[in-house]
Parts: sequence; structure tokens; C-alpha cells
Amino acid sequence: MNPPVWVTILAGGAGHRFWPMSTPARPKQLLPLASSRPLIADTIERVSGLVATERLRVLAGEGLVEPIRAATGLGRESFLVETRAMGTGPVLARAAWEIARHDPGAIMISLHSDHIIEPVHAFRNVVGAAVETARRERLLLTVAVPPDRPETGYGYIRPGEALDAPTGHRAYRVGAFVEKPDSAAAARFIDQGYRWNTGIFIWAAGVFLRELERCAPEVAGALTHLERGDSAAFFEETARISVDKAVLERSGRVACIDAAFRWDDVGSWESLARNRLSDADGNVCEGEVHLSGSEGNIAVADSGRLALFGVEDLLVVQTGHVTLVMPRSESPRLKDYLRKLPPHLLEPGSGRGPDAASG
Repeated sequence: MNPPVWVTILAGGAGHRFWPMSTPARPKQLLPLASSRPLIADTIERVSGLVATERLRVLAGEGLVEPIRAATGLGRESFLVETRAMGTGPVLARAAWEIARHDPGAIMISLHSDHIIEPVHAFRNVVGAAVETARRERLLLTVAVPPDRPETGYGYIRPGEALDAPTGHRAYRVGAFVEKPDSAAAARFIDQGYRWNTGIFIWAAGVFLRELERCAPEVAGALTHLERGDSAAFFEETARISVDKAVLERSGRVACIDAAFRWDDVGSWESLARNRLSDADGNVCEGEVHLSGSEGNIAVADSGRLALFGVEDLLVVQTGHVTLVMPRSESPRLKDYLRKLPPHLLEPGSGRGPDAASG
């Protein structure tokens, strides 16, 4: 593409909402939750037709570099190490700074490592249109999805003024961002034409850095450490903040382009149920699971076997370490429940709790 395009992949989260399969040593981006491959491998394959490997950067903590390399075959040079988990604002600022230093004028595409997107050709088409719009209009773009259900776990966007976009695409200024509404508001947003914010971002690295300086001095002020080659000091001194709060919600240069593909954020066990076939009784099963007189369950046997008799609407996940049983209705609160567990149940020998990493 012209101008040059780089891709960054946010892969540093711990994925506690997929516990007990997801652990700090093997978080959800390393699990085969969308296909037979790890989520991170699916994400890299998705952009293989957009950029060469030398313009791909995975953003993750040091402890995940080798596991991700083993799952993807990437070289060490493809990683930007987050020495301290400080949120998406600082890590994307660091990535934009590195890209602008190597390739002034480059466009940066930021992806998450845990999305389901299909078909791939439609995704690439939308991203190509977004790259052209970001280049021409000097805007910070996010890809938006028309919602198909009143989801309370996603951020929403109110569309604003329409923009010129490549033929076959719809782009517009962001009227407002709304974070994780309650059920009534989410239903109302669907009727009012709001969109889901996918967190897929496209912008010129230089434009983003200028908006960062204007909108987020608590992050931009630490960039001087990168100029001295000290990324550890940058992460020590920057603020802990998301890119949404640091820049997108403060900037007047933010726009959206509508997706023309199916998108799902693999954020919880319920997302697995949305993306797997169920049996005649509404059960979604993975592994060796035997059911009788049971309806509406999610049952995952990662190690060994499961038998469910006469139960309804449960989440049951078995690993070689622990077995989780809870009502499906309570699964959105899984991360809260984990705070009450002793560390050795979260991961053997880790001593880590659900606040030890972002995600």
C-alpha cells in the first residue's frame, strides 16, 4: 500500500474471563477458540495479505514473547515488549513512536489478538478503505459494527457527520463514545443507529502522535525516554490509561468506517457459545462431553471427560488443574469471582491473581 502500512497486534492481556483454560502463562490469545489454531495465529494470518512480516509488530509483555513465537513462528524482531502493563494508551503510543521513527508518514493499523472476523477478504477491503480515508483526511479511524443484540459488554459509537469514503464504504465523524451501557440503554442504542466500537484502529502514526501530545500529556510527556532508548523508563513514568480515554474521547479528529464483515470479540465463555454449533438441546460442547437430560449448557473438557445429567444453563470447564462450575448467567462476573480464589488455583506455582496483568 502507499503510503507504507504497518500492523500492530495487542496481545498482552491475561484473558481471565476464559479461566481456567486461560492462565497468565497461556492466556486466551494462545488458545484455539475461533479455529484449530491459536487466536493470535488467526490474527496474523488475517493481515498476511496486507503487510509484509517486517512491518508487523506484536505488543506483549516479556513473558509472552516466547509462547507467542512458538505459536506463530515470528522472530524476536517482530515484538515490541511492554515492560509494564499500563493499558492500550501507552503501548500504542510507544508503537506509533517506533513506526514513525522507522517509516515517517506510515499508516498504522492496530488490531486485537482475540477477535473473530470473517470473511477475511471483506476485512481486508474495509481496512484498505480505512487506510485511504485516514491518509486523505488526516483522521484517527476506528472500525464500527452495526449491533445485532443489546450487548452490555461493548463500547458504542454515535455516528456523526458523514465523510467522503471510497466507493462502497460508509465513513463518518464520531458523535460520541459510550462505554458499556446497561441493557435498556443498549437496546435503545440499536434503535438509534449506534455502532459497536471494535477497537480496530487505523491512523497515520505521526497524526496519532500529534493528537497524543495535544490530548494526553500524561502519556506524551514520557516519550522523551524513548528518544533516549529507555522503553522501561517510558512504561514506568507514563500514566495507566486506555487509548480510548487518552486520545479518542478527547480528540476532534476521530472518525469511523463501517465494517462489512462479521465481527465478535472473544471476551468470555459466552462468545464461545455464539461461535460454536449447539446440539438440539442448546448445549455447546468441546472435548469429550456426555449429556443426558441437560439443556443450554456450555461444557468444555480440556483434559479428561465430563458428564452432565439433568442440569440446565451451566458453564462447566475442566482442565488438568481445576474444574469450574457456575451458572451461565453469572459468567460475566467470572473475573470478580477469581479475586476470591487463592493464587495456587489460578495457576500452579504462579502466586498471581487476576490483577497481575491487563485483559
